[in-house]
Amino acid sequence: MPKLSVTIITLNEAKRIRECIASVSFADEVLVVDSGSSDDTTEIARAAGARVIEEPWRGFGPQKQFAVDQAQNDWVLCLDADERPSPELAAEICQIMQQPMFKAYTMPRCNTFLGRWLRHGEGYPDLSLRLFDRRNAVWSKDPVHEKVETESEIGQLKADLMHFSEDGINAYLAKQNRYTSLQAEQMHTRGKDFSVGQMIFSPLFRFFKFYILRRGFQDGIPGLIHILIGCMNSFLKYAKLYELKR
Repeated sequence: MPKLSVTIITLNEAKRIRECIASVSFADEVLVVDSGSSDDTTEIARAAGARVIEEPWRGFGPQKQFAVDQAQNDWVLCLDADERPSPELAAEICQIMQQPMFKAYTMPRCNTFLGRWLRHGEGYPDLSLRLFDRRNAVWSKDPVHEKVETESEIGQLKADLMHFSEDGINAYLAKQNRYTSLQAEQMHTRGKDFSVGQMIFSPLFRFFKFYILRRGFQDGIPGLIHILIGCMNSFLKYAKLYELKR
């Protein structure tokens, strides 16, 4: 049975890190990589039993890969501080780890927004590849919207990873503003051309896909607000790309 490390990247996560670490008590190691917190994140993490490394910020993908590289075990479960495996997912991971059939596994991620767990649209199932053998998979180098890349066959877990994704609309919008800026910078660096058509139709397509086809309307007002902010993000990243092109 392979041993499992859980890696968590943090910055000023004092309110969340203790519960995150407690939710993965089944792991053989919990490693927290902190990028310069000014609160008590690192002290709380150490008190909760985690090994803590402090590392300057590299961007989301590179920072997560750094954490994976520092883990004591080849099998890793990568989390953010605002995520928790549900009890069912924790049990499923423990069962899988007895004899893994694949080298990497995705899991459905359930997002909370304005006090409601989203079960449709963009909010679910939001499949995320987080459990893998690092000898067969790596994090992409993307500074935002990073993903795990592997050429191995991927298994899929059934239980949910719970994502406490917002602390109110103001904080959520501030995070989305940072993300769209990073996306625009990434597109600009890669030489992507600005397109008025994409700026107009990308938000419309996103609304139709997630609110209509994937029934985001069944998540009530929180689901509507969530997808409208997502559509705004689609518009803003192209608007910011236009600004950079100028």
